[in-house]
Amino acid sequence: MSGVGQNRRGAWRAALACMVTLAVAMGLGRFAFTPMLPIMLHEGKLQLEAGGVLASLNYLGYFLGAVSCAAIGIKAKSMVRGGLAATAVLLVGMGVLHSFTSWGILRTAAGVMSAWVFVFASGWGLRRLAETNSPALAGVIYTGPGIGIAMTGLLGGALGRWGSEAGWIGLGLLAVVLVALIWRVFDDGDLPASGSAAAAPVAATGAAASASARSDAIWLVALYGLAGFGYIITATFLPVIARQALPGSPWPDFFWPLFGLAIIPGALIGARAPVHWDNRLLLAVAYALQALGVVLSVAWPTITGFALGSLLLGMPFTAITLFAMRDARRLRGNAAAGLIGYATASYGVGQIIGPLFAAPLAQRTGSFQLPLLVAAAALALGSLLFALVWSKSRRQ
Repeated sequence: MSGVGQNRRGAWRAALACMVTLAVAMGLGRFAFTPMLPIMLHEGKLQLEAGGVLASLNYLGYFLGAVSCAAIGIKAKSMVRGGLAATAVLLVGMGVLHSFTSWGILRTAAGVMSAWVFVFASGWGLRRLAETNSPALAGVIYTGPGIGIAMTGLLGGALGRWGSEAGWIGLGLLAVVLVALIWRVFDDGDLPASGSAAAAPVAATGAAASASARSDAIWLVALYGLAGFGYIITATFLPVIARQALPGSPWPDFFWPLFGLAIIPGALIGARAPVHWDNRLLLAVAYALQALGVVLSVAWPTITGFALGSLLLGMPFTAITLFAMRDARRLRGNAAAGLIGYATASYGVGQIIGPLFAAPLAQRTGSFQLPLLVAAAALALGSLLFALVWSKSRRQ
C-alpha cells in the first residue's frame, strides 16, 4: 500500500512540475508577447508589421528547436532545467534591451527554448506517469500553457502600466520564482522504473499495418501544421484585434486571459477521453471548435462574440497537442519522439507563416477580418481531412 501511495505522490509531483514548466516555457516564454504587443505599439516602440515579424521569429525559433530535438542526446532533466533558466533570462532581456535586432534575437531564442522544454518535459512527464501508473494525470501537465497564458494576460497588462520594460522584467522575475519551486523535482525517476510500471504503447507491426502507419504519420504531420496556422493569428493579435473592434472598452485586455483559462478544462477533459476513442476523430472535433471560435471574432465582434470565440479557441488548444502526441505514440510506440518532433516542426511552420501573412495585410487594410477568415478555413479543412482519414481507416 505504501508503494501505491508513493507512486501516487510521485505522479502528482511530476504532473505539477511539468504543469509549471509548460506555464513558464509556453505561457510566459512564448506567449507573453501577446499582451505586451499592444503596450509596445502604444508606446511607439513597434509598428504592427514589425510586431508580426517578432512573433514569427519566435515561432521560427520554436520550429528550429522542434526539428533539433531528435538530434539532441542530453538528458531530459538537463534540457528542461537549462531551457527554463534561459527563458527567465530572455524575458528579462526584453525589458533591458531596446533595439529591434536584440528583440528579434531574444524572441527567436525564446522560441527555441520553448520547443526544447515542451518536447523534453512532455517526454519526461509522460514517462514518469507511465512508471507510476497514472497516465490520466497527463491532462494536468497540459493545463500548464493555459495557466501561463492567463498569468501573462493578467499580470502583463497590469505590469505594463509602468511601461513595457517593467512588464517584461516582472514576468521574467516571476519565471525565476516558479522555476526555483520545481527545480529539484526533475531528479525524480533517475533510477530504473520498477517492474510494476505501466507498459508503454507498442507500435503495430506487419507490412499492411506498417504501410497504414506511414500514411497516418504523414497525415498527422501535415494536418498538425494547419492547427499551427489556424490558431496563431488570433493567439498573437487577439488584444489588438479586440481593441480595434471595441475602441475605448476595458474588455479587450481580458479576452487573452480568458483564452488561457479555457485551456485548463479543455486539457483536463481531453486527457479523460477514453484511449479507445480514435485520436483523428477527436482532432477533427477540436479543429472544428477552434474554427468556430475564430469565425466568431469576425462574425460577431462584440464583447460576447470575443468571449465565446476565446473560449472555443482556448478549450481545444492543448487538447489538440495531447491527441496528436497520443496518436504519435499509437503509430510509433516508444519510438515516437521523431514523429512528435516532425509534427511539432510542422506546427511551427504554420505558426511562422501566420503572423507574416496577417500583420502586413491587416496594416494595409486596417482590419484582421480576411486573415482570420483564412485561418478559420485552414482549421475547417484540417477538421474535414482528419474526419476523412478516420472514415477511410474504418472501411479498411
